[in-house]
Amino acid sequence: MRKAIITAAITGGAHTPSMSPYLPITPCEIAQQAIEAVEAGAAIVHLHARNPDDGRPTGSPEVFRQFVTRIKTETDAIINISTGGGGPGMPINERAAAGLALDPEMCSLNMGSINLNLSEMAKKDRDWKFDWEVKHLEATKDLVFKNTFTDIEWILTEIGRSGTRFEFECYDVSHLYTLKYFLDRGLLKPPLFIQTVFGLRGSIGSHFEDVMHQKRTADRLFGDQYHWSVLGAGKDQIPLATMAALMGGNVRVGLEDSLYIGRGELAVSNAEQVRKIRTILEALGIEVATPDEARQMLGLKGKNSTAF
Repeated sequence: MRKAIITAAITGGAHTPSMSPYLPITPCEIAQQAIEAVEAGAAIVHLHARNPDDGRPTGSPEVFRQFVTRIKTETDAIINISTGGGGPGMPINERAAAGLALDPEMCSLNMGSINLNLSEMAKKDRDWKFDWEVKHLEATKDLVFKNTFTDIEWILTEIGRSGTRFEFECYDVSHLYTLKYFLDRGLLKPPLFIQTVFGLRGSIGSHFEDVMHQKRTADRLFGDQYHWSVLGAGKDQIPLATMAALMGGNVRVGLEDSLYIGRGELAVSNAEQVRKIRTILEALGIEVATPDEARQMLGLKGKNSTAF
């Protein structure tokens, strides 16, 4: 029976503390929610770090270390560290510092620059807890999230040299072609783990034809050399995950991508979203992969080969 990998993206860097009281901010909160997500069925936890005092995104390896060590000790999860979560305006060596310092089994890698516009979130009428939140969101209207060929090559060579493999985040069709370019150059090797991203302002849309187009393109470029996963932002999270699963793919949920469990209802944890998609998968006759099964599928080096 085919098995599907569930990734839980625990906190991210797009949502701010005022948007949900359930968004994990401190290292303790991030670790606890990650552990609960694994217990609910996630094989991979995709991790960003935040300043524990005000929830601002940070790339600090020291902050990451405070929660990844506990997650590794208390679960068998694959720990996937973001190389983009330190902040789009940071130099790549600062933004991806945690991946370089901690040698995780997996890091995320954005496969192209994008105009990721989050400014509409600043227009919501809410009780803002911190001064930085609105400014941070509004500034994205005039910000390019830079991921040049030089940036990508630096991550592949510097972080990849220790055996760390990557979750290739593809926000548009061009990103798939960029990934094929690096594959053809021999800077990465199969099996690839391709995370196609839908529904963010500045990325490809979330229509089912968009999903089909990305999948058809990936099939043509990579054949049997990849495992496909889908990230649907906001209201598209569960519908697109379900569609991807029916098409033979893997799925990603988590508070990084959506703060909700249903229409107008905030999710109280990452584990709640994991349980929801797991219930759907199992109702469709799709078995959920364990962390060790996911490691074998993705060709990872193992949890004991990290620097934390």
